[in-house]
Amino acid sequence: MRKTVLSKTVLSMIAAAAIGASSLAIAAGGMGHEWQGHHGMAMHELDKLNLTDAQRDQIKQIAKQNFEQLKPQMDALRQQRQTFESTDPTASGYQTAANNLAQAEADAARARVLQRAAVRAQIYNILTPAQRTQLASLRAQQEARRQQWEQFKAQHPVSGDSSAQ
Repeated sequence: MRKTVLSKTVLSMIAAAAIGASSLAIAAGGMGHEWQGHHGMAMHELDKLNLTDAQRDQIKQIAKQNFEQLKPQMDALRQQRQTFESTDPTASGYQTAANNLAQAEADAARARVLQRAAVRAQIYNILTPAQRTQLASLRAQQEARRQQWEQFKAQHPVSGDSSAQ
């Protein structure tokens, strides 16, 4: 029992770290933290690149613009979700509302992917060649750690863990 709880705790911590490391930009501005979000380069990756103050300012500006561009669409999508959730499943327009929400979710996902790609390219262009090389190395190291973790999970399944099948 204790081993299972400990394994799940370790798994949760590593998964949280992997999620943070796999994302690739910064979405800042208006949310209470200067460096937050997961839109391109994980904060810890950028911190390891010894960015200049000018680079940090440029990245923060890119992140702020990104947030401001996507906020209206995300707010509209949130409102559409709330409307759908408050619709009675027996109402005549329920299926139409579900279809509309599904389309809006798909459109929003597409917009987020395209915006992340644009932000990633903008940030990448701010980096020096040495920083780009260092970033590639950090990502390769992260991928190697992820693969090691996958191997470990495959060799040490946790009872009750549906991913260990």
